[in-house]
Amino acid sequence: MRFMMLLIPLGYESAPPDVQLDPERMAAMMRYNEELRQAGVLITLDGLHPPSMGARVSFATGKPVVTDGPFTESKEVLGGYWMIEVDSLQAAIGWAKRCPASANEIIEVRQVHEVTDYPEQMQRVAADFTVLQGRAVRR
Repeated sequence: MRFMMLLIPLGYESAPPDVQLDPERMAAMMRYNEELRQAGVLITLDGLHPPSMGARVSFATGKPVVTDGPFTESKEVLGGYWMIEVDSLQAAIGWAKRCPASANEIIEVRQVHEVTDYPEQMQRVAADFTVLQGRAVRR
């Protein structure tokens, strides 16, 4: 089963574009990332720039409307993610608990839909999109 672990650093929603990361925290996170890789569970991972450097495209009116960041109405935003493959939700939670997160960070663990999770009719519709189901680990 694949799971996405979503890092939610509280306060990141208002971080400036030139936010500085703590080198010690970064080193601890890199050690954790290496542990995931060595265990053979890591599929991919990335950190995300703060919302002040992004945009949102909403469709409430039926047409795309672009809003540049930061997004003042946001209370929680993503700071990064890991995609892992483990045997169960409990195993994914176990990996999330090992993360060297700080007191102002949350990790949300969500299972990824596999094509085989869908009814057969939906699987046939998705069959042409197997390229989207690729799994590559960055090194």
